[in-house]
Amino acid sequence: MSTCKKHLALAGLLPGVLLACLAIPAGAQSAAESHTARGFMQPYDAAHELTVTGTVQEVVTKHTVGSPAGMHLLVSGSEGMVDAHVGPFMSKDVQEALHTGLPIQIVGAMETLHGKQFLLARQLIFGGRLVTVRSQNGFLVRGVPMNGNSMRAPKANGGVQ
Repeated sequence: MSTCKKHLALAGLLPGVLLACLAIPAGAQSAAESHTARGFMQPYDAAHELTVTGTVQEVVTKHTVGSPAGMHLLVSGSEGMVDAHVGPFMSKDVQEALHTGLPIQIVGAMETLHGKQFLLARQLIFGGRLVTVRSQNGFLVRGVPMNGNSMRAPKANGGVQ
């Protein structure tokens, strides 16, 4: 069979192969494929939020395999040591304000990943400030400068010095 005839024969099969691929239902994925596409974390469980009060023992900025990406705070409190995930979107001024020895209160929900528990922080409260890390639904939010998201009352003159 000549090269031209082989190409024509293969070209004749192509529409059938494409049609067969399109006929596979979109939902016919294996459980592993479905899990990978969805991500590795469960939905945020706002119904089981808790508040942890303690002291920052370590600020972890380097990613560790098996843990959620982004900054973590290791916080020591009455519950013991808690690994609080605060994510990759902390503004520079918030990152600089978080340090070892800082008294902090964290509102969030616990999540188990690869056999290890993490507190998915929704709010950080420290130094009279409130920093929102996640929405009510658990989606990470982009960092807002602390002076733009503070619990302190605004100055009477509108902040003008």
